[in-house]
Amino acid sequence: MPANLTPDYLEAERRFKSAKTTPEKIESLEEMFATIPKHKGTEKMQADIKRRLAKLRNEQSKRPVSRAGLIYKVDKEGAGQLALVGPPNSGKSALLRRLTHAAPEVADYPFTTRAPQPGMMAFEDIQFQLVDLPPVHPELHESWVYQIIRNADAALVVVDLGDPDLLEDLETTLGELVKAKVHLARGTIPEGQGWLQKGALLVANKRDRSGAEENLEILHELYSSRFDTVCVSAETGGGLETLRRGIFEMLDLVRVYTKAPGHKLETTPPYVLRRGAHLIDLAALVHHDFITQLKYARVWGHGRFEGQMVNRDYLLADKDIVELHR
Repeated sequence: MPANLTPDYLEAERRFKSAKTTPEKIESLEEMFATIPKHKGTEKMQADIKRRLAKLRNEQSKRPVSRAGLIYKVDKEGAGQLALVGPPNSGKSALLRRLTHAAPEVADYPFTTRAPQPGMMAFEDIQFQLVDLPPVHPELHESWVYQIIRNADAALVVVDLGDPDLLEDLETTLGELVKAKVHLARGTIPEGQGWLQKGALLVANKRDRSGAEENLEILHELYSSRFDTVCVSAETGGGLETLRRGIFEMLDLVRVYTKAPGHKLETTPPYVLRRGAHLIDLAALVHHDFITQLKYARVWGHGRFEGQMVNRDYLLADKDIVELHR
């Protein structure tokens, strides 16, 4: 099948051949990939462009820069911070764009993301912070990526259901995390010092792609004992509400609303605590004086009679309404 290359592609190829710096070469290759006709006749050419881009980005990332340029830190916001982890081209940036108001660069070539990109995702009346990261891959090893993963409350392991090398790419990602002593799965963590176990959801992205259903069955068969899996499409929006709920349940949180004695409940953001928190934990968040001065509280919700009196050892439940007394 003839390639039928466009004038825009040929112009980008000319610029690539005359480019003298790595950034110029990367920019030209990106333009070549964006303008090349997408059909079977150009599949090998597309693969070659991707390979060259990956090589140049890897070379660029290894060049000496100031130490400050190698370190990134993302301050936590919202009810929880989740690191987006995965192989190249799994759709992490597209997922962030779809779920939040962030606008990361999205392109169909590897290593597009070069710095952490945070965004806030709404779930009912609270928000979670998602952090898009460069791919976890042997060709792009940045220590700050693993530090952000370790600092996050949990991770979303994003894979491409249309990827013919899905299993190999997922195992490569998990293998790089093992090298960094990060265990993103249920079960026993390896022996030795320095290991960190982190909660994670396996996000099977691009469910609208060819072969997605078969690959999803394989993922369930091989990884159901290690991860809960959510099937989504960042392109169509399918499954994203299930993902939002899955994140909330994975983090094991409760939302608690407070009201002043003798007043109606006002529409304000809830306090967010870990499941297993007690009334005294809520009281400490509301005001430090409550730690010593709290006498009792009244609670509305979850099968109790309206305004039931409880003590400081009361176990909080999601969507409780609490009235503190001192």
